[in-house]
Amino acid sequence: MGLPIFSPTEDPGPDFVSLLRRAGLPPMQPGTEQLSVRHATTVVALRFTDGVVMAGDRRATEGHSIAHRAMEKVFPADRYSAVAIAGAAGFAVEMVRLFQVQLEHYEKVEGVTLSLEGKANQLAQMVRQHLPLAMQGLAVVPLFAGYDLARGSGRIFTYDVTGGHYEEADFQATGSGGRDARTTIKLGFRESLSRDEAVELAIQALYEAADEDAGTGGPDLVRGIYPLVAVVTADGYLQADEDEVAEHFATLIDRKRTEREAFGAPNRGGEPA
Repeated sequence: MGLPIFSPTEDPGPDFVSLLRRAGLPPMQPGTEQLSVRHATTVVALRFTDGVVMAGDRRATEGHSIAHRAMEKVFPADRYSAVAIAGAAGFAVEMVRLFQVQLEHYEKVEGVTLSLEGKANQLAQMVRQHLPLAMQGLAVVPLFAGYDLARGSGRIFTYDVTGGHYEEADFQATGSGGRDARTTIKLGFRESLSRDEAVELAIQALYEAADEDAGTGGPDLVRGIYPLVAVVTADGYLQADEDEVAEHFATLIDRKRTEREAFGAPNRGGEPA
């Protein structure tokens, strides 16, 4: 079944999800068979002086196994906003793609873009509609952030499985390593962070989360796989170059090594001090 055809006098409306329902096409429909589901893990977002930084690790897991080492979890929602995913990976990616189309559809039909808070509300409705699947253990918990052109600042929104969404003042992290990532950001956050300092802090948060949480992937130096980092400012969404992310990780690892040597490496093999 395809989408309905509208005459010039009929208005399809700005809500793409409602349009799908009118056509008899559920936005997201579960299968009936029992499957192993891949899960995305840790994503973070934090504000800095000119906008927001969002980052996510690259590991996807199936139970206790690593299902994918280079999964993308940070996406542009539109020019001035970004969305990151945690939870059931397949449904999460589908929700993001539908969200992207919804924002584009609204802009084409109405001739204006939604406010940042309006975008957050649209995503909340999608999460709420996913609740029956969440009750079956297939939860999707996104993280949304962007640059508010009206306020001239970055804003961050977090969600729960019921579709409730809440604005965070400065930073947030979600996923299996979210607690460790939040703690790291909390210790290093301050109001006057520059863009590079915010990127460095986001990278450190993911590094510390990977050190404590088996579901969160750290940098893979052998394969050259690093977390995705995106920056949203008044100039729009921009994904950080992989070489820049690799350089930040190299600096972080060197600092960790220096600190370890300064305080003395722990004894190994039961040898006396």
